[in-house]
Amino acid sequence: MSRIKHLYIHIPFCSSICAYCAFTKVYYNEELALKYLDSLEEEINKKYKGDTLDTIYIGGGTPSSLSINALKKLKNITDKLNKSKNIEFTFEVNPDVTIDKLNIIKDMGVNRLSIGLETINNKFYKSINRYNDENKFKELIKYSKTLFNNINVDLMYGFNNETLSDLKKDLDYVISLKVNHISIYALMIEEHTKLYIEKYKEESDDKLNKMYYFIDNYLNKNNYIHYETSNFALKGYESIHNNSYWKNEEYYGFGLSASAYINDTRYTNTRSLDNYFNKKYITQYEKLSKYDKMVYEMILGLRLKNGVSLKEFKDKYHKDLLDVFKIDDLINNGYLQIENDRIFIPIKYWFVENSILERFV
Repeated sequence: MSRIKHLYIHIPFCSSICAYCAFTKVYYNEELALKYLDSLEEEINKKYKGDTLDTIYIGGGTPSSLSINALKKLKNITDKLNKSKNIEFTFEVNPDVTIDKLNIIKDMGVNRLSIGLETINNKFYKSINRYNDENKFKELIKYSKTLFNNINVDLMYGFNNETLSDLKKDLDYVISLKVNHISIYALMIEEHTKLYIEKYKEESDDKLNKMYYFIDNYLNKNNYIHYETSNFALKGYESIHNNSYWKNEEYYGFGLSASAYINDTRYTNTRSLDNYFNKKYITQYEKLSKYDKMVYEMILGLRLKNGVSLKEFKDKYHKDLLDVFKIDDLINNGYLQIENDRIFIPIKYWFVENSILERFV
Protein backbone atom coordinates (compact mmCIF):
# COMPACT_ATOMS: atom_id res chain seq x y z
CA MET A 1 0.00 0.00 0.00
CA SER A 2 1.36 3.40 -0.98
CA ARG A 3 1.74 6.17 1.57
CA ILE A 4 -1.39 8.28 2.12
CA LYS A 5 -0.19 11.89 2.08
CA HIS A 6 -3.36 13.82 2.89
CA LEU A 7 -5.74 14.02 5.84
CA TYR A 8 -9.01 15.88 6.45
CA ILE A 9 -10.66 16.44 9.85
CA HIS A 10 -14.25 17.66 10.14
CA ILE A 11 -15.31 19.84 13.06
CA PRO A 12 -19.12 20.16 12.85
CA PHE A 13 -19.66 22.91 15.44
CA CYS A 14 -20.76 26.48 14.69
CA SER A 15 -21.62 29.44 16.87
CA SER A 16 -24.24 30.45 14.28
CA ILE A 17 -25.69 28.65 11.28
CA CYS A 18 -25.31 30.25 7.85
CA ALA A 19 -28.56 30.37 5.89
CA TYR A 20 -27.04 28.63 2.82
CA CYS A 21 -25.05 25.89 4.57
CA ALA A 22 -25.90 22.25 3.82
CA PHE A 23 -22.78 20.81 5.49
CA THR A 24 -23.04 18.73 8.64
CA LYS A 25 -23.10 21.21 11.53
CA VAL A 26 -24.24 21.54 15.14
CA TYR A 27 -24.67 24.58 17.41
CA TYR A 28 -21.65 24.83 19.68
CA ASN A 29 -21.89 23.12 23.06
CA GLU A 30 -18.72 22.73 25.13
CA GLU A 31 -19.62 19.38 26.68
CA LEU A 32 -20.64 17.97 23.30
CA ALA A 33 -17.53 19.36 21.62
CA LEU A 34 -15.18 17.74 24.14
CA LYS A 35 -17.03 14.44 23.80
CA TYR A 36 -16.78 14.75 20.02
CA LEU A 37 -13.02 15.31 20.21
CA ASP A 38 -12.68 12.17 22.36
CA SER A 39 -14.50 10.21 19.64
CA LEU A 40 -12.43 11.88 16.92
CA GLU A 41 -9.25 10.79 18.69
CA GLU A 42 -10.59 7.23 18.93
CA GLU A 43 -11.37 7.15 15.22
CA ILE A 44 -7.94 8.48 14.28
CA ASN A 45 -6.20 6.00 16.61
CA LYS A 46 -8.15 3.19 14.98
CA LYS A 47 -7.71 4.14 11.32
CA TYR A 48 -4.61 6.29 10.90
CA LYS A 49 -1.63 4.10 9.98
CA GLY A 50 1.15 6.53 10.83
CA ASP A 51 1.71 7.83 7.28
CA THR A 52 3.85 10.95 6.92
CA LEU A 53 1.42 13.62 5.79
CA ASP A 54 2.04 16.32 3.18
CA THR A 55 -1.25 18.08 3.94
CA ILE A 56 -3.74 18.35 6.78
CA TYR A 57 -7.00 20.26 6.41
CA ILE A 58 -9.29 21.01 9.34
CA GLY A 59 -12.70 22.16 8.10
CA GLY A 60 -16.31 22.29 9.15
CA GLY A 61 -18.65 23.55 10.37
CA THR A 62 -16.52 26.20 11.98
CA PRO A 63 -13.37 24.80 13.61
CA SER A 64 -12.64 28.20 15.17
CA SER A 65 -15.91 27.95 17.12
CA LEU A 66 -14.10 25.52 19.45
CA SER A 67 -13.27 26.99 22.85
CA ILE A 68 -9.67 27.58 23.94
CA ASN A 69 -9.86 24.38 25.98
CA ALA A 70 -11.24 22.39 23.05
CA LEU A 71 -8.65 23.81 20.65
CA LYS A 72 -5.89 22.68 23.01
CA LYS A 73 -7.46 19.23 23.04
CA LEU A 74 -7.52 19.21 19.23
CA LYS A 75 -3.87 20.28 19.21
CA ASN A 76 -3.00 17.25 21.37
CA ILE A 77 -4.70 15.04 18.78
CA THR A 78 -2.95 16.56 15.76
CA ASP A 79 0.42 16.57 17.55
CA LYS A 80 0.36 12.78 17.25
CA LEU A 81 0.13 12.88 13.45
CA ASN A 82 3.35 12.43 11.47
CA LYS A 83 3.96 15.53 9.37
CA SER A 84 6.38 16.04 6.51
CA LYS A 85 8.92 18.84 6.77
CA ASN A 86 7.10 20.99 4.19
CA ILE A 87 3.53 20.18 5.23
CA GLU A 88 0.64 22.42 4.19
CA PHE A 89 -1.60 22.55 7.28
CA THR A 90 -4.88 24.43 6.74
CA PHE A 91 -7.38 25.52 9.37
CA GLU A 92 -10.77 27.14 8.62
CA VAL A 93 -11.87 30.11 10.71
CA ASN A 94 -14.69 32.64 10.76
CA PRO A 95 -14.00 36.39 10.91
CA ASP A 96 -14.96 36.44 14.61
CA VAL A 97 -11.95 34.28 15.57
CA THR A 98 -10.03 35.78 18.52
CA ILE A 99 -6.32 36.50 18.79
CA ASP A 100 -5.98 33.91 21.58
CA LYS A 101 -7.47 31.25 19.32
CA LEU A 102 -5.25 32.24 16.40
CA ASN A 103 -2.21 31.81 18.60
CA ILE A 104 -3.25 28.28 19.59
CA ILE A 105 -3.97 27.46 15.93
CA LYS A 106 -0.46 28.65 15.10
CA ASP A 107 0.99 26.51 17.91
CA MET A 108 -0.84 23.53 16.39
CA GLY A 109 1.51 23.81 13.41
CA VAL A 110 -1.02 25.39 11.07
CA ASN A 111 0.61 27.44 8.30
CA ARG A 112 -2.38 28.12 6.05
CA LEU A 113 -5.49 29.94 7.27
CA SER A 114 -8.79 29.82 5.38
CA ILE A 115 -11.22 32.58 6.37
CA GLY A 116 -14.91 32.59 5.44
CA LEU A 117 -15.74 36.17 4.49
CA GLU A 118 -18.36 35.52 1.74
CA THR A 119 -19.20 39.24 1.27
CA ILE A 120 -18.61 42.61 2.93
CA ASN A 121 -21.77 44.07 1.38
CA ASN A 122 -24.40 44.62 4.07
CA LYS A 123 -27.12 44.30 1.42
CA PHE A 124 -26.34 40.60 1.27
CA TYR A 125 -24.57 39.25 4.32
CA LYS A 126 -27.56 39.63 6.62
CA SER A 127 -29.68 37.46 4.31
CA ILE A 128 -27.17 34.61 4.70
CA ASN A 129 -26.95 35.11 8.48
CA ARG A 130 -23.41 36.46 8.49
CA TYR A 131 -22.19 39.76 9.90
CA ASN A 132 -18.93 41.25 8.73
CA ASP A 133 -17.11 44.46 9.54
CA GLU A 134 -14.65 45.74 6.90
CA ASN A 135 -12.29 47.38 9.35
CA LYS A 136 -12.29 44.50 11.84
CA PHE A 137 -11.64 42.05 9.02
CA LYS A 138 -8.67 44.12 7.84
CA GLU A 139 -7.26 43.99 11.37
CA LEU A 140 -7.80 40.22 11.43
CA ILE A 141 -5.88 39.82 8.17
CA LYS A 142 -3.11 42.12 9.38
CA TYR A 143 -2.61 40.09 12.57
CA SER A 144 -3.03 36.74 10.80
CA LYS A 145 -0.19 37.65 8.42
CA THR A 146 2.16 37.85 11.40
CA LEU A 147 1.39 34.19 12.16
CA PHE A 148 0.63 32.53 8.81
CA ASN A 149 2.42 32.86 5.49
CA ASN A 150 -0.52 31.59 3.44
CA ILE A 151 -4.07 32.95 3.76
CA ASN A 152 -7.19 32.07 1.78
CA VAL A 153 -10.41 34.08 1.79
CA ASP A 154 -13.73 32.54 0.77
CA LEU A 155 -16.12 34.70 -1.25
CA MET A 156 -19.62 34.16 -2.59
CA TYR A 157 -21.54 35.70 -5.47
CA GLY A 158 -24.99 35.41 -7.03
CA PHE A 159 -27.07 37.06 -4.30
CA ASN A 160 -30.51 38.30 -5.27
CA ASN A 161 -30.24 41.72 -6.96
CA GLU A 162 -26.44 41.69 -6.85
CA THR A 163 -24.88 43.81 -9.59
CA LEU A 164 -21.44 43.60 -11.18
CA SER A 165 -20.65 46.78 -9.27
CA ASP A 166 -21.53 45.02 -5.99
CA LEU A 167 -19.38 42.07 -6.97
CA LYS A 168 -16.46 44.33 -7.94
CA LYS A 169 -16.64 45.96 -4.49
CA ASP A 170 -16.14 42.57 -2.82
CA LEU A 171 -13.30 41.66 -5.20
CA ASP A 172 -11.55 45.03 -4.76
CA TYR A 173 -11.77 44.67 -1.00
CA VAL A 174 -10.20 41.21 -0.94
CA ILE A 175 -7.55 42.15 -3.50
CA SER A 176 -6.60 45.11 -1.29
CA LEU A 177 -5.88 42.65 1.54
CA LYS A 178 -3.14 41.02 -0.55
CA VAL A 179 -4.10 37.48 0.46
CA ASN A 180 -2.46 34.52 -1.31
CA HIS A 181 -5.57 32.63 -2.34
CA ILE A 182 -9.24 33.31 -3.09
CA SER A 183 -11.98 30.66 -3.27
CA ILE A 184 -15.20 31.96 -4.78
CA TYR A 185 -18.51 30.15 -5.21
CA ALA A 186 -21.93 30.95 -6.60
CA LEU A 187 -24.72 30.92 -4.02
CA MET A 188 -26.58 27.64 -4.54
CA ILE A 189 -29.79 26.86 -2.68
CA GLU A 190 -29.72 23.36 -1.22
CA GLU A 191 -32.43 21.40 0.55
CA HIS A 192 -32.73 21.65 4.35
CA THR A 193 -31.12 25.09 4.47
CA LYS A 194 -32.75 28.26 5.80
CA LEU A 195 -32.72 29.87 2.35
CA TYR A 196 -34.42 26.81 0.86
CA ILE A 197 -37.14 26.90 3.50
CA GLU A 198 -37.59 30.63 2.85
CA LYS A 199 -37.93 29.89 -0.90
CA TYR A 200 -34.96 32.10 -1.80
CA LYS A 201 -34.45 31.81 -5.57
CA GLU A 202 -31.12 31.30 -7.26
CA GLU A 203 -30.14 33.85 -9.88
CA SER A 204 -30.42 32.87 -13.54
CA ASP A 205 -27.66 30.87 -15.24
CA ASP A 206 -27.18 33.76 -17.67
CA LYS A 207 -26.51 36.22 -14.84
CA LEU A 208 -24.25 33.80 -12.94
CA ASN A 209 -22.34 33.08 -16.16
CA LYS A 210 -21.63 36.81 -16.65
CA MET A 211 -20.53 37.16 -13.04
CA TYR A 212 -18.29 34.09 -13.26
CA TYR A 213 -16.36 35.42 -16.23
CA PHE A 214 -16.20 38.90 -14.74
CA ILE A 215 -14.50 37.32 -11.71
CA ASP A 216 -12.16 35.31 -13.94
CA ASN A 217 -11.10 38.38 -15.92
CA TYR A 218 -10.81 40.73 -12.96
CA LEU A 219 -8.79 38.44 -10.71
CA ASN A 220 -6.51 37.46 -13.59
CA LYS A 221 -5.76 41.15 -14.16
CA ASN A 222 -4.75 41.32 -10.51
CA ASN A 223 -2.27 38.42 -10.77
CA TYR A 224 -4.50 35.67 -9.38
CA ILE A 225 -4.21 32.47 -11.42
CA HIS A 226 -7.53 30.71 -12.06
CA TYR A 227 -6.13 27.22 -11.53
CA GLU A 228 -9.34 25.35 -10.63
CA THR A 229 -13.01 26.00 -11.33
CA SER A 230 -13.63 27.96 -8.11
CA ASN A 231 -10.10 28.77 -6.96
CA PHE A 232 -7.58 31.52 -7.66
CA ALA A 233 -4.07 31.87 -6.29
CA LEU A 234 -1.01 34.02 -6.54
CA LYS A 235 1.77 32.06 -8.25
CA GLY A 236 3.00 29.26 -6.02
CA TYR A 237 0.06 29.39 -3.59
CA GLU A 238 -2.32 26.86 -5.17
CA SER A 239 -3.87 24.67 -2.45
CA ILE A 240 -1.86 21.44 -2.28
CA HIS A 241 -4.57 19.72 -0.23
CA ASN A 242 -7.44 20.58 -2.57
CA ASN A 243 -5.30 19.69 -5.58
CA SER A 244 -4.86 16.23 -4.10
CA TYR A 245 -8.63 15.71 -4.46
CA TRP A 246 -8.65 16.91 -8.07
CA LYS A 247 -5.66 14.70 -8.86
CA ASN A 248 -7.56 11.68 -7.51
CA GLU A 249 -5.01 10.92 -4.77
CA GLU A 250 -5.91 8.89 -1.70
CA TYR A 251 -6.62 10.65 1.60
CA TYR A 252 -7.80 10.05 5.14
CA GLY A 253 -11.05 11.61 6.34
CA PHE A 254 -11.98 11.74 10.03
CA GLY A 255 -14.98 13.13 11.85
CA LEU A 256 -18.69 13.51 11.24
CA SER A 257 -19.64 13.22 7.53
CA ALA A 258 -15.98 13.18 6.45
CA SER A 259 -15.02 11.40 3.24
CA ALA A 260 -11.97 9.25 2.68
CA TYR A 261 -10.35 7.45 -0.25
CA ILE A 262 -8.17 4.51 0.79
CA ASN A 263 -7.13 1.30 -1.00
CA ASP A 264 -9.38 1.93 -4.02
CA THR A 265 -12.41 2.48 -1.77
CA ARG A 266 -14.30 5.74 -1.16
CA TYR A 267 -15.85 6.04 2.30
CA THR A 268 -18.37 8.48 3.79
CA ASN A 269 -18.82 8.85 7.54
CA THR A 270 -22.12 9.13 9.35
CA ARG A 271 -23.88 12.49 9.85
CA SER A 272 -25.31 11.25 13.17
CA LEU A 273 -23.51 12.25 16.37
CA ASP A 274 -25.08 9.31 18.22
CA ASN A 275 -23.73 6.85 15.67
CA TYR A 276 -20.35 8.53 15.69
CA PHE A 277 -20.12 8.38 19.49
CA ASN A 278 -21.01 4.68 19.27
CA LYS A 279 -18.13 4.08 16.82
CA LYS A 280 -20.51 3.45 13.90
CA TYR A 281 -18.37 5.63 11.67
CA ILE A 282 -19.06 4.68 8.07
CA THR A 283 -22.49 4.95 6.45
CA GLN A 284 -21.49 4.13 2.88
CA TYR A 285 -18.54 2.98 0.86
CA GLU A 286 -17.80 2.39 -2.79
CA LYS A 287 -15.23 -0.18 -3.89
CA LEU A 288 -13.85 1.12 -7.15
CA SER A 289 -13.16 -0.94 -10.23
CA LYS A 290 -10.36 0.08 -12.56
CA TYR A 291 -12.92 1.78 -14.82
CA ASP A 292 -14.45 3.63 -11.83
CA LYS A 293 -11.02 5.00 -10.96
CA MET A 294 -10.53 6.20 -14.53
CA VAL A 295 -13.90 7.97 -14.41
CA TYR A 296 -12.95 9.74 -11.17
CA GLU A 297 -9.61 10.66 -12.73
CA MET A 298 -11.49 12.55 -15.43
CA ILE A 299 -14.37 14.17 -13.54
CA LEU A 300 -11.99 15.42 -10.86
CA GLY A 301 -8.97 16.24 -13.00
CA LEU A 302 -10.93 18.22 -15.57
CA ARG A 303 -11.82 20.75 -12.86
CA LEU A 304 -8.20 21.90 -13.04
CA LYS A 305 -7.01 24.45 -15.57
CA ASN A 306 -4.27 22.03 -16.67
CA GLY A 307 -6.66 19.10 -16.84
CA VAL A 308 -5.35 15.53 -17.12
CA SER A 309 -2.04 14.30 -18.53
CA LEU A 310 -2.48 11.66 -21.26
CA LYS A 311 0.90 10.13 -20.38
CA GLU A 312 0.23 10.00 -16.63
CA PHE A 313 -3.18 8.45 -17.32
CA LYS A 314 -1.58 5.69 -19.41
CA ASP A 315 1.22 5.13 -16.87
CA LYS A 316 -1.36 4.82 -14.09
CA TYR A 317 -4.00 2.69 -15.83
CA HIS A 318 -2.09 1.09 -18.75
CA LYS A 319 -4.73 2.31 -21.18
CA ASP A 320 -4.98 5.22 -23.58
CA LEU A 321 -7.44 7.79 -22.30
CA LEU A 322 -8.91 8.36 -25.77
CA ASP A 323 -9.54 4.61 -26.17
CA VAL A 324 -11.36 4.39 -22.83
CA PHE A 325 -13.64 7.40 -23.34
CA LYS A 326 -15.40 8.13 -26.63
CA ILE A 327 -15.22 11.90 -26.58
CA ASP A 328 -14.28 12.81 -30.15
CA ASP A 329 -17.36 15.01 -30.45
CA LEU A 330 -16.41 17.01 -27.32
CA ILE A 331 -12.93 17.54 -28.76
CA ASN A 332 -14.18 18.40 -32.26
CA ASN A 333 -16.67 20.90 -30.84
CA GLY A 334 -14.02 22.54 -28.68
CA TYR A 335 -15.45 21.59 -25.27
CA LEU A 336 -12.26 19.67 -24.64
CA GLN A 337 -8.81 20.60 -25.92
CA ILE A 338 -5.56 18.67 -26.12
CA GLU A 339 -2.25 20.54 -25.92
CA ASN A 340 1.22 19.35 -24.90
CA ASP A 341 0.04 15.96 -23.57
CA ARG A 342 -2.83 17.45 -21.51
CA ILE A 343 -6.57 17.28 -22.07
CA PHE A 344 -8.56 20.09 -20.47
CA ILE A 345 -11.76 22.13 -20.60
CA PRO A 346 -11.13 25.62 -22.01
CA ILE A 347 -11.94 28.29 -19.43
CA LYS A 348 -14.72 29.70 -21.63
CA TYR A 349 -16.66 26.45 -20.96
CA TRP A 350 -15.91 26.15 -17.23
CA PHE A 351 -19.28 27.55 -16.24
CA VAL A 352 -20.99 24.62 -18.02
CA GLU A 353 -18.38 22.02 -17.06
CA ASN A 354 -20.88 19.78 -15.26
CA SER A 355 -22.67 19.04 -18.54
CA ILE A 356 -19.27 18.08 -20.02
CA LEU A 357 -18.24 15.95 -17.04
CA GLU A 358 -21.54 14.04 -17.17
CA ARG A 359 -20.24 12.35 -20.31
CA PHE A 360 -17.67 10.48 -18.22
CA VAL A 361 -20.10 9.16 -15.61
